[in-house]
Amino acid sequence: MNDQPETNPELIKEQICDVGRRIYNRSFAAANDGNISVRIAPDRVLCSPTMICKGFMSPDDICTVDLEGNQISGKRKRTSEILLHLAIMKAREDVQSVVHCHPPHATAFAIAHEPIPKCILPEVEVFLGEVPVARYETPGTQKFADSILPFVHGSNTIILANHGTVSFGHHVEQAYWFTEILDSYCHMLLLAKQLGPIHYFTQQQTRELLEMKRRLGFSDPRIDGEDMDLSSDTVFREGYCAPRPNAFFPAEENNTPHTQARSSLSHISRDDLESLVKEITQQVISGLKQNDD
Repeated sequence: MNDQPETNPELIKEQICDVGRRIYNRSFAAANDGNISVRIAPDRVLCSPTMICKGFMSPDDICTVDLEGNQISGKRKRTSEILLHLAIMKAREDVQSVVHCHPPHATAFAIAHEPIPKCILPEVEVFLGEVPVARYETPGTQKFADSILPFVHGSNTIILANHGTVSFGHHVEQAYWFTEILDSYCHMLLLAKQLGPIHYFTQQQTRELLEMKRRLGFSDPRIDGEDMDLSSDTVFREGYCAPRPNAFFPAEENNTPHTQARSSLSHISRDDLESLVKEITQQVISGLKQNDD
């Protein structure tokens, strides 16, 4: 993959359409969902239009806006969620492209408010790092755009609570690439959870991956955090209250009796669980009566 951003606006429009087709073909965006943007100048951004299927865009459909979201050109109206893209670009001068969509496995985590666990898969540690969960705000509003600001300097991919994902990079293919890695990872997690306990890297194994990440030129706030617990939500602790995990616990919590008990009961239906509780209660009461006798 070429890491140098393209500067030809007409070629970039083709690239946006190509990524739109990939998003649609991977079921990352149904119907008119999702939006894509690429910065082509300090104050000019190309973006997908609103109310169009991303799988069937043509270069003539692509709009141009300034950094405040004002449309400069394009026969269609620009996406209503461009403020999210621009908030990222204004906060990060190195970001040239933003992709927002609804990949189903990652969006399942967004709907459940389940934090994305770390220290499990090498590719995720090297290419993504920590993936925070931004609070829910009404899409298309400035509050929605600002919801990602606490995380934008420490990550390249963010879960949008009850909504989807947003990823960003040096060019549109890289921004899409991060989304694909995340959804694939979430799919693997959901499959692995059905087989049994999740096994985490040790702190030393994770630090070796972070050193590889540093050599490859990827940034990560954890690289210089010598005393940091690399498996818990520590990167964004300032001003960030991470959702409480219900399915995937940090490594140090994963082997506690409480967590093991929850894991062993996770496959039992509600009716069976109620019957089990009733049976245990009856046995306890029977035992107490015998003691009284």
